[in-house]
Amino acid sequence: MSKIEAFAKDSQLKKKLLFTLFILVIYRIGVQVPVPGLDSQAVGDFFRNQSAGLFGLFNSFTGGALEKFSIFALGIMPYISASIIFQLLQASVPSLAALKKEGNQGQKKINQYTRYATVLLCLFQGYGMSKWLMNSSSPSGAPLVVTTSFGGVPFIVMCVMTLMAGTCFLMWLGEQISERGIGNGISLIIYAGIAAGIPSGAASMWKQISIGEMSQLIALAVLFGIVLLIAFIIYMEVAQRRVPVQYSQKGMGKDSVKKAGSHLPLKINFANVIPPIFASSLLMFPATMTQFFDYQWLQNLQSQFMPTGALYNVIFVALVVFFCFFYTEIVFNPQDVSDNLKKQGGFIPGIRAGRSTAEYLKKVLDRLTVFGAIYLSAVCILPTLATEKFNLPFFIGGTSILILVGVAIDFMQQVQGHLISSRYDGMAKVAKSKRKRVQY
Repeated sequence: MSKIEAFAKDSQLKKKLLFTLFILVIYRIGVQVPVPGLDSQAVGDFFRNQSAGLFGLFNSFTGGALEKFSIFALGIMPYISASIIFQLLQASVPSLAALKKEGNQGQKKINQYTRYATVLLCLFQGYGMSKWLMNSSSPSGAPLVVTTSFGGVPFIVMCVMTLMAGTCFLMWLGEQISERGIGNGISLIIYAGIAAGIPSGAASMWKQISIGEMSQLIALAVLFGIVLLIAFIIYMEVAQRRVPVQYSQKGMGKDSVKKAGSHLPLKINFANVIPPIFASSLLMFPATMTQFFDYQWLQNLQSQFMPTGALYNVIFVALVVFFCFFYTEIVFNPQDVSDNLKKQGGFIPGIRAGRSTAEYLKKVLDRLTVFGAIYLSAVCILPTLATEKFNLPFFIGGTSILILVGVAIDFMQQVQGHLISSRYDGMAKVAKSKRKRVQY
């Protein structure tokens, strides 16, 4: 109740939350705006027929924009792919690594390059999708593209520019949430897109129960399993290994060292939901590539890239493991932590300060990352396989639930941090006013 009261009194936090909600409403409105030149009924029938494969996963990340082929049909995935590219390049290109060390100015330049790369990926993917639409038809045989004059060039140009503008607008909306709202803007946009599919998934499950395709016992088991999965994800996301740390304080006398106990928290999953999002983004790329080249082996490759296929899951797990270690290396540097502990007079009991501490932290962190990668892979893959086996609605996919829970936890932590910050700011203002009164 005290937290609710603090929230009610914090006008700045309410403004941030309302601004974030306003941006997400704009995003959901944009999902309903179709790309011109298409038969909306034929497009809807076509994508509903494709919903069981990789396009169903892509559609869930875009919040249903792909199914309607709206101006946000590409979603935020091109920006995520560009971010992956530049994060990998920073580890291998010295000039980009130097930019990263420059602080805010260097990060601004890297963000600018990322936006340019996003535009190029949008042009590439937009062209592939426009050509694919022109060569496709609905299950009833109706063409998806209404106007194909001049070889379809006007439609291709309009479609590519529209999709590129939609992704750039989404990128801008995400930046506005991060700067003026609360939470990570890009993650919240993905969260809103996935959450928007929950009502239709629930309606689909209810329809299956009504017509007898699913028994009530299985439905209850599914709901119970979802609750357990959410509880397990929450537990793993907040779980941490506490490495004991002691700080020496010089005093008086012969044995003049007083030891103050503390700990260094190391999360099991430092990377949060980044690895599954990055892995899903990269695995969606072959679906675009097959539209450029009319080779049978590429078509066969696309058919094997199903969320329930063995090839897809093997590559997905490999990418999740890679990004878990890669992202953990970015956010946590054992050598820097060791140096900071040494400067502050801190040490880990039984471990020498300096290099030995860094090696010990690296060893502990690698073991935790292995458990984190196994946890992420299992949560993302096993529910999806169960969905296929029991013919359940697609929204029960493990990746979707992981993103929903992970982003919600991060959002609530930022809200909690804002409340604590506002509380300390208020206490500082009261103390300052008291000092002024005393001086007066």
